[in-house]
Amino acid sequence: MLVLLPPSEGKAASGRGASLKPESLSLPGLAPARAAVLDELVELCRADEEKAREVLGLSVGLAGEVGKNAELRTAGTRPAGELYTGVLYDALDLASLEADVRRRAAKSLLVFSGLWGAVRIGDRIPPYRCSMGVKLPGLGALGAYWRAPMETVMPEAAGSGLVLDLRSSAYAAAWKPAGEVAARTAGVRVLHSQLVGGVEKRSVVSHFNKATKGRLVRDLLVAGARPKGPAQLVEVLRDLGYAVEAEAPARAGRPWSLDVVVTEIH
Repeated sequence: MLVLLPPSEGKAASGRGASLKPESLSLPGLAPARAAVLDELVELCRADEEKAREVLGLSVGLAGEVGKNAELRTAGTRPAGELYTGVLYDALDLASLEADVRRRAAKSLLVFSGLWGAVRIGDRIPPYRCSMGVKLPGLGALGAYWRAPMETVMPEAAGSGLVLDLRSSAYAAAWKPAGEVAARTAGVRVLHSQLVGGVEKRSVVSHFNKATKGRLVRDLLVAGARPKGPAQLVEVLRDLGYAVEAEAPARAGRPWSLDVVVTEIH
């Protein structure tokens, strides 16, 4: 099972280990594309702080993030699973998992990134600020930029098992499963169900959507679940206590759509 995750804007304040070693990152086929994004981002942030803030969509209060980007090559690093500290990663709580479960996580989880393309949770990277929605002056919109290298690398990374896609739309734009990979891919959204005047209303609540996805991944890892495809995933999630509604693709070469329906927000 390969689980595709978004990153988080929330990150550890600093690295604590050796500086970046690009050659050590997973998915080496992305190395040339990573180098190009890194070069332009560092140059931009060193040359013009105001322009960098504009390009990165940062407020004046986040100007310090520009300085971090300028020092990416020499800054300390952390494993990606420690670096990301947002809602999804808090709920996933990798640090509290047993050693054997963490090993499963290291093999299964792939985090998409505007700067790195995608990394595994054991890959050591420095704190940075560069979302997939950024449009760099030289390379253009990163969501579009990453599509070509991802089309080459991701089918191999997906292997022959289930692909569980929990990315947000901005990160999903960088790679869309196709063909037989799509047939064993399941995209998940979380819907909050509540009664309003006796009528059920459903909505997406961003914070809870992320938290539920983090708990869902944690539960799958702890259970040692190995569903072979989307239909088996639905069965596993229901056994784990989730209310799941599944929609098979209307035609071949498209992923499945799964709705996880919750009634409590926490």
